[in-house]
Amino acid sequence: MGFWREMTDLRTEVTLPALLPDLTRREVGTPELMDDPGCDLRALYRTYAQFGTVNALVSGWRQVYLQELRPHLSPARPNTLLDVGCGGGDVPRQLAHWAAQDGLTLRVTAIDADERAIGYARAQSPVSGLHFRQVLSSDLVQEGRQYDFLTSNHLLHHLQAPELTGLLRDCEALCRVKTVHSDIERSALAYAAFGAAITPFFQGSFIRPDGLLSIRRSYTAGELRAAAPQGWTVRRQFPYRNLLMYSPHGAAFSHLNAASQDAAGPDA
Repeated sequence: MGFWREMTDLRTEVTLPALLPDLTRREVGTPELMDDPGCDLRALYRTYAQFGTVNALVSGWRQVYLQELRPHLSPARPNTLLDVGCGGGDVPRQLAHWAAQDGLTLRVTAIDADERAIGYARAQSPVSGLHFRQVLSSDLVQEGRQYDFLTSNHLLHHLQAPELTGLLRDCEALCRVKTVHSDIERSALAYAAFGAAITPFFQGSFIRPDGLLSIRRSYTAGELRAAAPQGWTVRRQFPYRNLLMYSPHGAAFSHLNAASQDAAGPDA
């Protein structure tokens, strides 16, 4: 984390490289290479293979697990978790591993719409309690499924506005305890740091071009709050991360509070 702290602590008078793109607005029109159905499969599979290392460096899932998930896991019964847009499956594998280390039973379903991702994930060494499905979250809603926890990693920035709205609506229907979507927070320092210090070590994959594009496509915390419906909260996480979270109990309280304020009038 030392490098990230040094980047964060740079004085404002330091001039970032002139070639940095305009990061004042989200890049929404350019798809990532890995989302191309005709992309190089060898590069795609190498990207999936490298995700575990990249996510370990920048995604902060250990902290998310300890702070947001483990306190709610029941030691008395099996817990269920749905990971949406799982890609190569490294994040749900880690979550299942950490829960097992803590003596907790966590049954994880990891889904992705891309058959290439699911094919790659299923080809890896099996993990007890973890299985993969090629379905959409909306399919699971139609099946009447529910899970204690929902997670996603680096999914939100891939979605167009109607897709994001649909995903969050699905999560509200599927979630019993808590939903945590973790994604990048767009910033010039994050872009410069990722390009300079991370990507030179990941060759022969889409990590560099798609990683930089992901930063350009990602939300600031304020943008994500504006895009999320009532009942969802956004919390920033070091370094350059946003957590978009939902709890059915928290949402019920939020709606009740909002209703009481409306009844009391604008001066309440």
